[in-house]
Amino acid sequence: MKRFLFVTGAALVFCLAGSSAQAQTGTARGRVVDDKDQPLIEAKVLIEYQGGVTRRLEAKTNKKGEYTQVGMQPGMYKFTASKEGYQGGYIETRVNLGDITSIPDLKLRTMEAARAEAAAAGGAGAGGGLAVPFKAAVDLLQANKLDEAEAAFKAIEATNPTVPQIPYNLAQVYTRKGDNAAAEAAYRKAIEVDPKYSEGYVGLANLLLATRQNDKALEVIQAAATADPNDAKLQLQLGAVLFNANKPEEAATAFTKALALDSTLAEANYYLGTIAVGQNKTADAVAFLEKYLASNPPAGQNRQAAEGLLGYLKPKK
Repeated sequence: MKRFLFVTGAALVFCLAGSSAQAQTGTARGRVVDDKDQPLIEAKVLIEYQGGVTRRLEAKTNKKGEYTQVGMQPGMYKFTASKEGYQGGYIETRVNLGDITSIPDLKLRTMEAARAEAAAAGGAGAGGGLAVPFKAAVDLLQANKLDEAEAAFKAIEATNPTVPQIPYNLAQVYTRKGDNAAAEAAYRKAIEVDPKYSEGYVGLANLLLATRQNDKALEVIQAAATADPNDAKLQLQLGAVLFNANKPEEAATAFTKALALDSTLAEANYYLGTIAVGQNKTADAVAFLEKYLASNPPAGQNRQAAEGLLGYLKPKK
């Protein structure tokens, strides 16, 4: 079962000569969305083979935020999404032979949101003097000037050691550099600075999932949910990690709590529906899936899956 992460979009199609070639390769399909699950158009997706041989492919999302890549050698790949004005996101997952592999959504957070959050923190805890240098550092990160961004964030951190957004963004820098150990340390520092900083927990969990440390990711999200039991998005993320860990009953509890805290989290209804399918609770499954579709979610893989499940579950008239 695939991992969930900050993490998908448009088609870059390589023509293959003949069905025999296609039979020996795989196809990946996914979406790139914002933190409200709205599709991001013309986001870039860098696809890197992780099997020891350098293979780099590039795709771009379409009007639905979707991308498709064909002609891929089966194996582990790293999918990295980027778009101007947004922080990047990535996921590592396996592409299989033959059938289309659905890649979990790549979710990107706006730079404006990051700046606003840091500015608010600076106004409250650093005499209001943090916003301008932080914006400059974020701009360097956005421009992929990673060494300069790292130096800028570290300079800010030296005089603002109690602002969790700074190590959080350093983690973004290290992730782009491929230094997962440094990224993990930075996320943990953000959490240490503010044990209720939910973005730090989510970022760390996603990093651990991407590096195939699922048990540690679950520990992190459970700790986050304990630290702030009224954070709906943390409950949603906890449900997703439990779902991937094949713990449907515990996942259902987390998804139910997420909806109780924020009824607009439509994805929780989708996953509750799929869990109900596995438990042979047809009526419950239909109710959850219909509620999910009634929220008018973007036309992505979950919507298509929900429509397919309903077509199977609902009796033909």
